[in-house]
Amino acid sequence: MRYVLASGSPRRKELLGKVVPEFEIIPAVSEEKTSAQLPGEIAEELSFQKASEIFHKILTDSTDRIVVIGADTVVSYNHRVLGKPTDRQDARRMLETLSGKTHEVYTGVTVYYRIGDKTEHFTFHEKTVVHVDEMTSEEIDEYVNSGEPDDKAGAYGIQGLFAIHIKGISGDYYNVVGLPIARLYKELKNKSLL
Repeated sequence: MRYVLASGSPRRKELLGKVVPEFEIIPAVSEEKTSAQLPGEIAEELSFQKASEIFHKILTDSTDRIVVIGADTVVSYNHRVLGKPTDRQDARRMLETLSGKTHEVYTGVTVYYRIGDKTEHFTFHEKTVVHVDEMTSEEIDEYVNSGEPDDKAGAYGIQGLFAIHIKGISGDYYNVVGLPIARLYKELKNKSLL
């Protein structure tokens, strides 16, 4: 079986290695667009676009045994999606919004696969509730200036320097990092893709 991760995220690469020991990385490059309104649906639609793009790009003949995994993570506070910050000021605004509050993180996952002449896919999302401690203005500035928020949904990485500001979570920790590996393992196993 040929496994492909449709993401260049080093975090997803590390996490997928816990589920599938050997895989290739071919990041999706299409512009992310969605018509969905709800955070879980947005994450699912974007994960589908990534997996579909790479699956159709690498499929060569009808006997290929390919599994392509696409994922997308969105942070939502008060029904508003917080994407990756456009600049450091935007990161600061997001962190001020999340400080002392509870928000949700949704990761959508799509698995596109072909075994023999059969092509199929499935999509799901996981939700994790995250509780952030109250942060001082200085703490926010220090974190923003570290550069860590630059490429992360919601302007933070739970596994990095921001960990000291996490009061608690309800749900899958790895979902917040970017890939709900327990659910992914279960879904792949149920479809006999492992």
